[in-house]
Amino acid sequence: MSTRRVVGPFNRVEGDLEISLDIADGRVAAAYVNSPLYRGFEQILQGKLPADALVLVPRICGICSVAQSAAAALALADATGIVPPRNGRLVGNLTLATENLADHLTHFYLFFMPDFARAEYAGRPWHAAAVERFRATIGSAPNQMLPARARFMQMMGLLAGKWPHTLAVQPGGSTRPLQSSEIFRLHRCLREFHEFLETVSFGTRLEELAAISSRSDLEAWRGRAGGGDLRAFLAIADDLDLWHLGRATDRFMSYGCYQEEDHRLFAAGLWHQGAAAFDVALINEDTTHAWYAAAGLPQHPASGSTLPVAEKQGAYSWCKAPRLGGQVVETGALARQVVAGHPLARDMILGSGASVAARVVARLLELALVLPAMERWLNELRPGEPWCVSAQAADETSGVGLIEAARGSLGHWLTVRRGRIHNYQIIAPTTWNFSPRDSGGQPGALEHALAGLPASVSGPLPPSIHHVVRSFDPCMVCTVH
Repeated sequence: MSTRRVVGPFNRVEGDLEISLDIADGRVAAAYVNSPLYRGFEQILQGKLPADALVLVPRICGICSVAQSAAAALALADATGIVPPRNGRLVGNLTLATENLADHLTHFYLFFMPDFARAEYAGRPWHAAAVERFRATIGSAPNQMLPARARFMQMMGLLAGKWPHTLAVQPGGSTRPLQSSEIFRLHRCLREFHEFLETVSFGTRLEELAAISSRSDLEAWRGRAGGGDLRAFLAIADDLDLWHLGRATDRFMSYGCYQEEDHRLFAAGLWHQGAAAFDVALINEDTTHAWYAAAGLPQHPASGSTLPVAEKQGAYSWCKAPRLGGQVVETGALARQVVAGHPLARDMILGSGASVAARVVARLLELALVLPAMERWLNELRPGEPWCVSAQAADETSGVGLIEAARGSLGHWLTVRRGRIHNYQIIAPTTWNFSPRDSGGQPGALEHALAGLPASVSGPLPPSIHHVVRSFDPCMVCTVH
């Protein structure tokens, strides 16, 4: 016999989140994740001009709006058959990378680490230092990080004109050509951010962190003299054994990210106990337990629909249940680096699979990997050469835009009929990770990761539940459209 407890709303989570826990014998027997806010963007887009998507979809979210813009631009580029010029491609990479890295930094310092200043951890050898360093609003770390992040985000004004909700990101490139003086200012922003990461976050050179290839090497690095907030987190992770907390299905997916001349900086693919066949045509969305009209069999997003049914029997979330070949997958920075083949990411999952600690380390690892690439992209820009090309979408066409946002795989599927948007479907990273059960009863990634955690029927719930939830860095406003 189990007892149900409802947890929510969650603080330090982007958007609204509610979780129902069935508790039996002192543990979570089953979890049910609810995205309680319906947005309706996919319906709003129907009947609009194709280019209107570039105005509307950034409004889905205020913290990852560039990712939404980039996916929409890629879908429109696919529908029109245009390819951005070199400068446009490079600026697109820089703009998306700026937002993604800022999101990683925000998650670590403002959303995740304050949990370790909780009173429940009083008496742990690291607790007093965690309170002084990471406590919300008054800790020394947020008050160092926020000015550094603000200076870094000045890049958005130069690259995209404004943030959020820029219109500079276009199917054919960027409408914000840069002058040499502006490129110089961008280099200065990157240098300052580079210095902050090396001196404050990591206490080591980015190249040294990026070259760590195993958990044992990571532990050896932590044991060497030096400071940095990553070392503080690793000490906490070892003490609380966060390396064995929050394991989901260990099936990782990435669409690939940051287009180079003839490849992507991070490759696309699927990983499940090794590289596996990956076909985006196998994506479908199941609405069995979501408040939408049943469409019979699960549908591919290119032909899917979003028809709300608020009183649907058996439903418990506004989030659909996307599946790849009928399987639950995890997406995010850890998945991205596992698929891309980074040795540390793969070694972290080799023994105990995906975990709270591995997800956090993967985000910080991406800071060390992407920032040098951004410096290279800046050096490759050529003022005076084209930045954008234009083309009109055909009256009857379709396209798909697949990218990697900070939180993982983001896809936009567009269908145009008679010159207007006939259908527009979006699957965001948190839709994958926080999905409800499907018709076969498979729990989503977070639902799977919460099962088995210690929990009390009446007493306070353990912080471990919050650690698991926040390790996925949910963006609930992106989850439902």
